[in-house]
Amino acid sequence: MAFNLSELLESRRGENFELHARYLNPQLTKVVTTIGFDRFYERGEGCYLYDDAGRKYLDLLSGFGVFALGRAHPVVKAALRDALDADLANMVQLDCALLTGLLAEQLVKRSPAGIERVVFTNSGAEAVEAAIKFARAATGRKRLLYWSHAYHGLTMGALALNGSREFRGGFGPVMPETCEVAFGDVEALAKELRRGDVAALIVEPIQGKGVYELDEARWREVQAAVHGAGALLICDEVQTGLGRTGRFFAFEHFALTPDIITVSKALSGGYVPVGAMLASDTIVRSVYSSMSRAMVHSTTFKGNQLAMVAGLATLSVFDDEAVVEHAAAMGERWRERLGELAARREYLEQVRGRGQMIGLAFGPPTSRAGRLRWRTLERARPALFSQTLVVPLFQRYRILTQVAADNLNVIKLLPPLIAGETEVDLFVDALDELLAGAEKSSAWVRDFGVTMARGALRPRRGAGRARVGG
Repeated sequence: MAFNLSELLESRRGENFELHARYLNPQLTKVVTTIGFDRFYERGEGCYLYDDAGRKYLDLLSGFGVFALGRAHPVVKAALRDALDADLANMVQLDCALLTGLLAEQLVKRSPAGIERVVFTNSGAEAVEAAIKFARAATGRKRLLYWSHAYHGLTMGALALNGSREFRGGFGPVMPETCEVAFGDVEALAKELRRGDVAALIVEPIQGKGVYELDEARWREVQAAVHGAGALLICDEVQTGLGRTGRFFAFEHFALTPDIITVSKALSGGYVPVGAMLASDTIVRSVYSSMSRAMVHSTTFKGNQLAMVAGLATLSVFDDEAVVEHAAAMGERWRERLGELAARREYLEQVRGRGQMIGLAFGPPTSRAGRLRWRTLERARPALFSQTLVVPLFQRYRILTQVAADNLNVIKLLPPLIAGETEVDLFVDALDELLAGAEKSSAWVRDFGVTMARGALRPRRGAGRARVGG
């Protein structure tokens, strides 16, 4: 019997959660069900998702930043169809494919002087793994430094550069030649660099966990210390890169000149996983130093034709539709509307981030009743307040958001870069209503508790076409 995608989807419709609970990650199934996020999404378009009942959801996660162009962008779709129809010779391995060279050329053109070569990978974490190896080879040193709160992926090397301890538990010792430095502490950084054994400092120009950033003056001190010690500066732009912050690379905001850049997520066009490490000719040649070492760093699916097409089509859309400029303009809109909200609503303390990467930090209010409600929540679980907003944003307003990190009262927004004033206003108006309610009573907390209880007690239904109301 020939494979028929439509028939398969229809015949097994509604089994999502049963299949995941049985064959994949059972704890993720419990989390999604408990917080009431268990929907049966059937399609996505632009900034929105649609479930099996035709309900429309504003997606402010965009696949953790993957869907920079929104979902189902017609240019990327058409390019991938053309590539499939062309029956391109793919992953020959002992060849030099044209499309791989063309995408590398486009990335180098968009990079600062000194970035001259590209090493393709399959993901952001793999790009970080490559950066670790190439930094060590180029400097002849072993140690790597990273900031507290950092997140660079969850593969074993990247995990050793992770500033969030909860990700490390149970996996045994990680790569030992790493050291965490307090975020932005130049003196502590300089102390580690003086040992003379540091290959590189890896940084996110704006940190994803919490949306933390440094000012340009501090970044200049950091860069001067790193380069003065003969170490390399690695800018992890997996999430912040390709227009997310209103510049093609986020490090452009701070006039940084990194030695190595990692990218992924948005380069995929939302379709084909792809990552890349960008570096100088000297750094790349330190690894590929002779014909006998031409394959000492490689991966089977690197530079596959569909990923290259998705990347080229994505960059073409960036140019044709002025995506980066639009993200910058919408960043101003976010700042304007959320700043006005922070001035009126006492729980909202700070608006952080740039472009279409926004962090909303919440804190205890000034009113006596409000402080009491805050303390009650925080005693139940640290940083629970932000989760009591994320759940009703989804349940009541059909807006998908996320907490920025465990134990942080910060909500992070990563809308598609094509999101406009309509999407900004939808979110801000919904948050305004929730915060207004939170200032008046504890009803929103009770509603959150009811949602959690219902989710925890809800039976996990399978092939009977389970449906969830909203």
